[in-house]
Amino acid sequence: MNKAKAVVLLSGGIDSSTTLALAARDGYETHALSIDYGQRHRIELESARRVAHSLHATEHIVVKLDLRPIGGSALTSEIPVPKGCDPGRMPLEIPATYVPARNTIFLSIALAWCEVLGAQDIFIGANAVDFSGYPDCRPDYLRQFEQLANLATKASVAGPVRYRILAPLLRMTKAEIIRAGHEAGVDFSLTTSCYDPNPSGLACGSCDSCIFRRRGFQEAGLPDPTRYA
Repeated sequence: MNKAKAVVLLSGGIDSSTTLALAARDGYETHALSIDYGQRHRIELESARRVAHSLHATEHIVVKLDLRPIGGSALTSEIPVPKGCDPGRMPLEIPATYVPARNTIFLSIALAWCEVLGAQDIFIGANAVDFSGYPDCRPDYLRQFEQLANLATKASVAGPVRYRILAPLLRMTKAEIIRAGHEAGVDFSLTTSCYDPNPSGLACGSCDSCIFRRRGFQEAGLPDPTRYA
């Protein structure tokens, strides 16, 4: 029996890698999609490649879409990456690492690939618990994009296709995500989370993403394989 196809957005971090592993565990033929958007931490694209290979994705493509001319984020401009923030206040504020409309752009590309592949499911590692205040990780946003997806393509308007946006990590804490990824076979030493790694690729240890990652491994009771500067 042929497996159902799914497009999985894969950044190379903990959340997207766990999402890919869960999609594979659930029997999908996984097609991993990474976006080279001019991000400061482009090292994550190499992590995505390694993770896709280790989790036996059917294929992995990298779409180049430079968002640096638009800017507006510490990840796509010269705005400094925030360091040493209070984890308790992170979800209350939208940080400088928010990239304008990023998930809308990424999901749109994933939707286009779905239509070509004949897939109906898009997996995204969005999280509404440890999500650093990003508005495009909220459940309401994902529901609204799913509605849009089913109004926006030939396959859904002229045919029986119904697209779904699947976010299996949406209600998990970072520790729960790490445990789930560990059980599903993710090698976290292949992943990258840091927003501001040094030229050697070592994680800074003090950006929002590093703080969530370090705390997540501690709370999960698992060793953190990250190489910190």
